[in-house]
Amino acid sequence: MLFQPPLPAKYDDYSRDELVDRIRRCKADLGGRLVILGHHYQDDDVIQFADFTGDSLKLSQIAAEQRQAEFVVFCGVHFMAESADILTANGVKVVLPDLSAGCSMADMAEIEQLEEAWDALVDMAGSTVIPITYVNSTAAIKAFCGRHGGACCTSGNAKRVLEWALSQGEKVLFLPDQHLGRNTAYAMGYSLDEMVVYDPKRRDGGLAADRIREARFYLWNGHCSVHQLFTPEDADEIRRLDDGYSIMVHPECSWGVVQKADCVGSTEGIIKTVSESAPGSKWAIGTEIHLVNRLANEHRDKVVRSLARVQCLCTTMYRIDMKHLLCSLEALVAGRIVNQILVDPETSRYAQIALDRMLSHAAPQPAPAD
Repeated sequence: MLFQPPLPAKYDDYSRDELVDRIRRCKADLGGRLVILGHHYQDDDVIQFADFTGDSLKLSQIAAEQRQAEFVVFCGVHFMAESADILTANGVKVVLPDLSAGCSMADMAEIEQLEEAWDALVDMAGSTVIPITYVNSTAAIKAFCGRHGGACCTSGNAKRVLEWALSQGEKVLFLPDQHLGRNTAYAMGYSLDEMVVYDPKRRDGGLAADRIREARFYLWNGHCSVHQLFTPEDADEIRRLDDGYSIMVHPECSWGVVQKADCVGSTEGIIKTVSESAPGSKWAIGTEIHLVNRLANEHRDKVVRSLARVQCLCTTMYRIDMKHLLCSLEALVAGRIVNQILVDPETSRYAQIALDRMLSHAAPQPAPAD
Protein backbone atom coordinates (compact mmCIF):
# COMPACT_ATOMS: atom_id res chain seq x y z
CA MET A 1 0.00 0.00 0.00
CA LEU A 2 1.28 3.47 -0.90
CA PHE A 3 1.51 6.14 1.80
CA GLN A 4 -1.09 8.90 1.69
CA PRO A 5 0.10 12.07 3.46
CA PRO A 6 -2.45 13.67 5.79
CA LEU A 7 -4.63 16.28 4.16
CA PRO A 8 -4.22 19.92 5.20
CA ALA A 9 -6.37 20.65 8.26
CA LYS A 10 -8.66 23.00 6.33
CA TYR A 11 -10.34 20.07 4.57
CA ASP A 12 -11.62 18.78 7.90
CA ASP A 13 -13.19 22.16 8.61
CA TYR A 14 -15.34 22.30 5.48
CA SER A 15 -18.98 21.37 5.81
CA ARG A 16 -20.51 18.89 3.40
CA ASP A 17 -22.15 21.70 1.45
CA GLU A 18 -18.83 23.56 1.21
CA LEU A 19 -17.10 20.43 -0.09
CA VAL A 20 -19.79 19.95 -2.75
CA ASP A 21 -19.61 23.59 -3.81
CA ARG A 22 -15.83 23.64 -4.00
CA ILE A 23 -15.66 20.41 -6.03
CA ARG A 24 -18.22 21.75 -8.48
CA ARG A 25 -16.26 24.97 -8.88
CA CYS A 26 -13.05 23.00 -9.53
CA LYS A 27 -14.83 20.94 -12.19
CA ALA A 28 -16.08 24.11 -13.82
CA ASP A 29 -12.62 25.71 -13.73
CA LEU A 30 -10.95 22.66 -15.28
CA GLY A 31 -13.69 22.09 -17.83
CA GLY A 32 -12.78 19.70 -20.65
CA ARG A 33 -9.27 19.26 -19.28
CA LEU A 34 -10.71 16.96 -16.59
CA VAL A 35 -12.47 13.60 -16.63
CA ILE A 36 -13.55 11.94 -13.37
CA LEU A 37 -14.09 8.18 -13.41
CA GLY A 38 -16.06 6.55 -10.59
CA HIS A 39 -16.27 2.86 -9.79
CA HIS A 40 -19.69 1.52 -8.81
CA TYR A 41 -18.46 0.64 -5.30
CA GLN A 42 -17.76 4.28 -4.46
CA ASP A 43 -19.94 6.15 -2.01
CA ASP A 44 -22.73 8.29 -3.51
CA ASP A 45 -21.01 11.43 -2.19
CA VAL A 46 -18.20 10.75 -4.66
CA ILE A 47 -20.20 9.17 -7.49
CA GLN A 48 -22.24 12.37 -7.91
CA PHE A 49 -19.17 14.07 -9.39
CA ALA A 50 -18.18 11.27 -11.79
CA ASP A 51 -18.35 11.99 -15.51
CA PHE A 52 -18.45 8.24 -16.12
CA THR A 53 -19.30 5.36 -13.81
CA GLY A 54 -18.70 1.67 -14.36
CA ASP A 55 -17.02 -1.54 -13.34
CA SER A 56 -13.38 -2.35 -14.08
CA LEU A 57 -14.03 -3.32 -17.71
CA LYS A 58 -16.19 -0.34 -18.58
CA LEU A 59 -13.84 2.13 -16.93
CA SER A 60 -10.85 0.54 -18.68
CA GLN A 61 -12.61 1.08 -22.00
CA ILE A 62 -13.49 4.66 -21.10
CA ALA A 63 -9.92 5.37 -19.98
CA ALA A 64 -8.61 4.06 -23.30
CA GLU A 65 -10.92 6.48 -25.14
CA GLN A 66 -9.60 9.60 -23.42
CA ARG A 67 -7.77 11.64 -26.05
CA GLN A 68 -8.74 15.23 -25.25
CA ALA A 69 -8.61 15.32 -21.45
CA GLU A 70 -5.44 16.43 -19.71
CA PHE A 71 -6.32 14.85 -16.36
CA VAL A 72 -8.13 11.64 -15.43
CA VAL A 73 -9.06 11.54 -11.75
CA PHE A 74 -9.85 7.93 -10.94
CA CYS A 75 -12.17 7.39 -8.00
CA GLY A 76 -11.43 3.72 -7.54
CA VAL A 77 -8.41 1.81 -6.28
CA HIS A 78 -4.75 1.72 -7.19
CA PHE A 79 -4.76 -1.08 -9.77
CA MET A 80 -7.55 0.69 -11.69
CA ALA A 81 -5.56 3.92 -11.83
CA GLU A 82 -2.53 1.94 -13.05
CA SER A 83 -4.63 0.47 -15.86
CA ALA A 84 -5.86 3.94 -16.77
CA ASP A 85 -2.27 5.23 -16.94
CA ILE A 86 -1.32 2.33 -19.22
CA LEU A 87 -4.30 2.75 -21.55
CA THR A 88 -4.45 6.55 -21.84
CA ALA A 89 -2.35 8.63 -24.21
CA ASN A 90 1.07 9.78 -23.01
CA GLY A 91 -0.11 13.35 -22.36
CA VAL A 92 -2.93 12.28 -20.02
CA LYS A 93 -2.09 12.40 -16.32
CA VAL A 94 -3.90 9.95 -14.03
CA VAL A 95 -4.59 10.94 -10.43
CA LEU A 96 -5.76 8.73 -7.54
CA PRO A 97 -7.31 10.98 -4.86
CA ASP A 98 -6.11 8.78 -1.98
CA LEU A 99 -2.95 6.72 -2.46
CA SER A 100 -3.98 4.34 0.32
CA ALA A 101 -6.95 3.14 -1.76
CA GLY A 102 -5.53 -0.25 -2.63
CA CYS A 103 -6.99 -3.73 -3.12
CA SER A 104 -6.37 -6.62 -0.74
CA MET A 105 -6.92 -9.10 -3.57
CA ALA A 106 -4.31 -7.45 -5.77
CA ASP A 107 -1.90 -7.53 -2.82
CA MET A 108 -2.27 -11.33 -2.63
CA ALA A 109 -0.22 -11.78 -5.82
CA GLU A 110 3.28 -10.29 -5.75
CA ILE A 111 5.46 -10.35 -8.83
CA GLU A 112 8.27 -12.20 -7.03
CA GLN A 113 5.82 -14.92 -5.97
CA LEU A 114 4.48 -15.24 -9.50
CA GLU A 115 7.93 -15.54 -11.06
CA GLU A 116 8.87 -18.30 -8.62
CA ALA A 117 5.52 -20.08 -9.09
CA TRP A 118 5.80 -19.86 -12.87
CA ASP A 119 9.14 -21.64 -12.98
CA ALA A 120 7.80 -24.46 -10.82
CA LEU A 121 4.56 -24.87 -12.77
CA VAL A 122 6.19 -24.79 -16.19
CA ASP A 123 8.68 -27.42 -15.06
CA MET A 124 6.02 -29.80 -13.74
CA ALA A 125 2.90 -29.05 -15.83
CA GLY A 126 3.92 -31.22 -18.78
CA SER A 127 2.19 -28.90 -21.28
CA THR A 128 1.78 -25.25 -22.18
CA VAL A 129 0.45 -22.98 -19.41
CA ILE A 130 -1.22 -19.66 -20.25
CA PRO A 131 -1.25 -17.05 -17.43
CA ILE A 132 -4.49 -15.11 -17.00
CA THR A 133 -4.81 -12.37 -14.42
CA TYR A 134 -8.00 -10.81 -13.20
CA VAL A 135 -7.83 -7.07 -13.78
CA ASN A 136 -7.74 -6.71 -9.98
CA SER A 137 -3.96 -7.06 -9.99
CA THR A 138 -0.87 -4.89 -10.10
CA ALA A 139 0.61 -3.59 -13.32
CA ALA A 140 3.63 -5.86 -12.75
CA ILE A 141 1.38 -8.95 -12.70
CA LYS A 142 -0.41 -7.79 -15.84
CA ALA A 143 2.93 -7.21 -17.55
CA PHE A 144 4.08 -10.72 -16.62
CA CYS A 145 0.99 -12.17 -18.29
CA GLY A 146 1.48 -10.04 -21.37
CA ARG A 147 5.13 -11.08 -21.60
CA HIS A 148 4.27 -14.80 -21.29
CA GLY A 149 1.49 -15.02 -23.83
CA GLY A 150 -1.37 -14.39 -21.42
CA ALA A 151 -4.03 -11.77 -20.84
CA CYS A 152 -6.13 -9.89 -18.31
CA CYS A 153 -9.83 -10.48 -17.79
CA THR A 154 -12.70 -8.97 -15.87
CA SER A 155 -15.62 -10.68 -14.19
CA GLY A 156 -17.67 -9.71 -17.22
CA ASN A 157 -15.49 -11.38 -19.85
CA ALA A 158 -13.64 -14.09 -17.88
CA LYS A 159 -15.38 -16.86 -19.85
CA ARG A 160 -14.34 -15.42 -23.21
CA VAL A 161 -10.77 -14.90 -22.05
CA LEU A 162 -10.51 -18.43 -20.63
CA GLU A 163 -11.85 -19.85 -23.88
CA TRP A 164 -9.18 -17.89 -25.71
CA ALA A 165 -6.47 -19.05 -23.29
CA LEU A 166 -7.40 -22.71 -23.77
CA SER A 167 -7.15 -22.22 -27.51
CA GLN A 168 -3.54 -21.10 -26.96
CA GLY A 169 -2.46 -23.81 -24.52
CA GLU A 170 -3.70 -26.80 -22.58
CA LYS A 171 -3.57 -25.31 -19.08
CA VAL A 172 -4.28 -22.01 -17.35
CA LEU A 173 -2.78 -20.27 -14.36
CA PHE A 174 -5.53 -17.96 -13.07
CA LEU A 175 -4.72 -15.25 -10.54
CA PRO A 176 -5.20 -13.64 -8.12
CA ASP A 177 -8.85 -14.61 -7.42
CA GLN A 178 -9.37 -18.34 -7.09
CA HIS A 179 -13.16 -17.96 -6.88
CA LEU A 180 -13.63 -16.17 -10.20
CA GLY A 181 -11.38 -18.75 -11.84
CA ARG A 182 -13.21 -21.70 -10.29
CA ASN A 183 -16.72 -20.38 -10.92
CA THR A 184 -15.97 -19.48 -14.52
CA ALA A 185 -14.24 -22.76 -15.37
CA TYR A 186 -17.01 -24.77 -13.68
CA ALA A 187 -19.68 -22.85 -15.64
CA MET A 188 -17.74 -23.76 -18.81
CA GLY A 189 -18.21 -27.44 -17.99
CA TYR A 190 -14.92 -28.29 -16.28
CA SER A 191 -15.03 -30.33 -13.08
CA LEU A 192 -13.64 -29.24 -9.75
CA ASP A 193 -11.21 -32.17 -9.96
CA GLU A 194 -9.52 -30.40 -12.87
CA MET A 195 -8.73 -27.40 -10.66
CA VAL A 196 -6.13 -27.02 -7.93
CA VAL A 197 -5.29 -24.10 -5.66
CA TYR A 198 -1.70 -22.91 -5.84
CA ASP A 199 -0.56 -21.36 -2.55
CA PRO A 200 2.50 -19.19 -3.22
CA LYS A 201 3.43 -19.22 0.47
CA ARG A 202 4.02 -22.99 0.46
CA ARG A 203 6.71 -25.07 -1.18
CA ASP A 204 5.64 -26.08 -4.70
CA GLY A 205 2.39 -24.26 -4.06
CA GLY A 206 1.36 -26.90 -1.53
CA LEU A 207 0.71 -29.34 -4.37
CA ALA A 208 2.11 -32.78 -5.12
CA ALA A 209 3.83 -33.14 -8.48
CA ASP A 210 1.17 -35.54 -9.81
CA ARG A 211 -1.63 -33.05 -9.03
CA ILE A 212 0.23 -30.35 -10.92
CA ARG A 213 0.59 -32.66 -13.92
CA GLU A 214 -3.06 -33.76 -13.81
CA ALA A 215 -4.73 -30.38 -13.24
CA ARG A 216 -5.93 -28.13 -16.03
CA PHE A 217 -6.51 -24.97 -13.99
CA TYR A 218 -4.07 -23.60 -11.42
CA LEU A 219 -6.03 -21.19 -9.22
CA TRP A 220 -3.99 -18.70 -7.22
CA ASN A 221 -4.76 -18.68 -3.50
CA GLY A 222 -6.36 -15.23 -3.44
CA HIS A 223 -9.81 -13.79 -2.89
CA CYS A 224 -11.87 -10.61 -2.50
CA SER A 225 -12.24 -9.66 1.14
CA VAL A 226 -15.73 -8.28 0.44
CA HIS A 227 -17.24 -11.15 -1.55
CA GLN A 228 -15.59 -13.69 0.77
CA LEU A 229 -18.04 -12.53 3.46
CA PHE A 230 -21.08 -14.06 1.75
CA THR A 231 -21.85 -17.64 2.78
CA PRO A 232 -24.17 -20.44 1.60
CA GLU A 233 -25.99 -20.01 4.91
CA ASP A 234 -26.88 -16.46 3.89
CA ALA A 235 -28.68 -17.85 0.86
CA ASP A 236 -30.47 -20.45 2.97
CA GLU A 237 -31.64 -17.75 5.36
CA ILE A 238 -33.02 -15.65 2.51
CA ARG A 239 -34.98 -18.66 1.22
CA ARG A 240 -36.44 -19.21 4.70
CA LEU A 241 -37.27 -15.53 5.02
CA ASP A 242 -39.11 -15.26 1.71
CA ASP A 243 -38.87 -17.66 -1.20
CA GLY A 244 -39.96 -14.84 -3.50
CA TYR A 245 -36.43 -13.45 -3.56
CA SER A 246 -34.12 -14.09 -6.50
CA ILE A 247 -30.54 -14.44 -5.35
CA MET A 248 -27.90 -12.86 -7.58
CA VAL A 249 -24.19 -12.88 -6.72
CA HIS A 250 -20.89 -11.71 -8.10
CA PRO A 251 -18.57 -14.49 -9.35
CA GLU A 252 -15.93 -13.43 -6.80
CA CYS A 253 -18.14 -15.17 -4.23
CA SER A 254 -17.18 -18.70 -3.22
CA TRP A 255 -18.29 -21.69 -5.28
CA GLY A 256 -20.70 -22.75 -2.53
CA VAL A 257 -22.46 -19.39 -2.63
CA VAL A 258 -22.62 -19.37 -6.42
CA GLN A 259 -24.27 -22.80 -6.40
CA LYS A 260 -27.04 -21.41 -4.16
CA ALA A 261 -27.69 -18.41 -6.43
CA ASP A 262 -30.35 -18.03 -9.09
CA CYS A 263 -28.00 -16.02 -11.28
CA VAL A 264 -24.41 -14.85 -11.32
CA GLY A 265 -23.09 -11.68 -12.89
CA SER A 266 -20.43 -9.03 -13.06
CA THR A 267 -21.09 -5.65 -11.52
CA GLU A 268 -22.47 -4.31 -14.80
CA GLY A 269 -24.44 -7.53 -15.23
CA ILE A 270 -26.01 -7.16 -11.80
CA ILE A 271 -27.03 -3.57 -12.56
CA LYS A 272 -28.52 -4.54 -15.93
CA THR A 273 -30.45 -7.48 -14.50
CA VAL A 274 -32.05 -5.44 -11.72
CA SER A 275 -32.79 -2.53 -14.05
CA GLU A 276 -34.56 -4.76 -16.56
CA SER A 277 -36.47 -6.86 -14.02
CA ALA A 278 -40.21 -6.55 -13.53
CA PRO A 279 -41.71 -4.12 -10.99
CA GLY A 280 -42.33 -5.89 -7.70
CA SER A 281 -39.47 -8.36 -8.17
CA LYS A 282 -37.30 -9.10 -5.15
CA TRP A 283 -33.51 -9.31 -5.21
CA ALA A 284 -31.01 -10.42 -2.60
CA ILE A 285 -27.62 -9.45 -4.00
CA GLY A 286 -24.20 -10.71 -3.03
CA THR A 287 -21.88 -7.81 -3.78
CA GLU A 288 -20.51 -4.58 -2.27
CA ILE A 289 -23.01 -2.70 -0.11
CA HIS A 290 -22.71 0.74 -1.76
CA LEU A 291 -23.83 -0.72 -5.08
CA VAL A 292 -26.66 -2.67 -3.44
CA ASN A 293 -27.92 0.43 -1.63
CA ARG A 294 -27.70 2.50 -4.83
CA LEU A 295 -29.75 -0.09 -6.72
CA ALA A 296 -32.33 -0.10 -3.93
CA ASN A 297 -32.64 3.68 -4.11
CA GLU A 298 -32.82 3.79 -7.90
CA HIS A 299 -35.41 1.01 -8.20
CA ARG A 300 -38.00 1.71 -5.55
CA ASP A 301 -40.58 -0.26 -7.53
CA LYS A 302 -38.57 -3.39 -6.62
CA VAL A 303 -37.21 -4.86 -3.40
CA VAL A 304 -33.40 -4.87 -3.36
CA ARG A 305 -31.35 -5.95 -0.34
CA SER A 306 -27.96 -7.41 0.47
CA LEU A 307 -27.65 -11.17 0.61
CA ALA A 308 -25.80 -10.86 3.94
CA ARG A 309 -26.79 -9.24 7.22
CA VAL A 310 -23.26 -7.92 7.77
CA GLN A 311 -22.06 -4.78 5.99
CA CYS A 312 -20.01 -6.04 3.03
CA LEU A 313 -18.04 -2.85 2.45
CA CYS A 314 -14.96 -2.27 0.29
CA THR A 315 -13.04 -0.32 2.92
CA THR A 316 -10.15 0.66 0.65
CA MET A 317 -12.50 2.08 -1.99
CA TYR A 318 -14.22 3.97 0.83
CA ARG A 319 -10.99 5.84 1.59
CA ILE A 320 -11.68 8.09 -1.38
CA ASP A 321 -14.07 10.72 -0.08
CA MET A 322 -15.02 14.27 -0.97
CA LYS A 323 -12.15 15.73 1.04
CA HIS A 324 -9.51 13.77 -0.89
CA LEU A 325 -11.24 14.42 -4.19
CA LEU A 326 -11.36 18.15 -3.49
CA CYS A 327 -7.71 18.26 -2.46
CA SER A 328 -6.71 16.59 -5.74
CA LEU A 329 -8.86 18.92 -7.83
CA GLU A 330 -7.77 22.12 -6.10
CA ALA A 331 -4.15 21.14 -6.72
CA LEU A 332 -4.90 20.73 -10.43
CA VAL A 333 -6.62 24.11 -10.55
CA ALA A 334 -3.49 25.62 -8.91
CA GLY A 335 -1.27 23.97 -11.54
CA ARG A 336 0.04 21.16 -9.34
CA ILE A 337 -0.44 17.42 -9.76
CA VAL A 338 -0.70 15.35 -6.59
CA ASN A 339 -0.99 11.56 -6.37
CA GLN A 340 -0.18 10.98 -10.02
CA ILE A 341 -0.04 7.28 -10.89
CA LEU A 342 2.81 6.41 -13.23
CA VAL A 343 3.65 2.96 -14.60
CA ASP A 344 7.19 2.62 -15.95
CA PRO A 345 7.48 2.21 -19.74
CA GLU A 346 8.68 -1.42 -19.73
CA THR A 347 5.92 -2.59 -17.40
CA SER A 348 3.38 -0.50 -19.28
CA ARG A 349 4.38 -2.01 -22.62
CA TYR A 350 3.72 -5.61 -21.62
CA ALA A 351 0.76 -4.82 -19.38
CA GLN A 352 -0.89 -3.11 -22.32
CA ILE A 353 -0.56 -6.32 -24.33
CA ALA A 354 -2.49 -8.17 -21.62
CA LEU A 355 -5.06 -5.39 -21.31
CA ASP A 356 -5.54 -5.16 -25.09
CA ARG A 357 -6.24 -8.89 -25.19
CA MET A 358 -8.81 -8.34 -22.44
CA LEU A 359 -10.48 -5.52 -24.32
CA SER A 360 -10.58 -7.55 -27.53
CA HIS A 361 -12.79 -10.06 -25.69
CA ALA A 362 -15.01 -7.41 -24.14
CA ALA A 363 -18.27 -8.19 -25.95
CA PRO A 364 -21.18 -8.85 -23.59
CA GLN A 365 -21.63 -12.43 -22.43
CA PRO A 366 -24.41 -14.20 -20.56
CA ALA A 367 -23.89 -14.76 -16.85
CA PRO A 368 -22.43 -18.18 -15.95
CA ALA A 369 -25.06 -20.80 -15.23
CA ASP A 370 -25.32 -21.99 -11.66
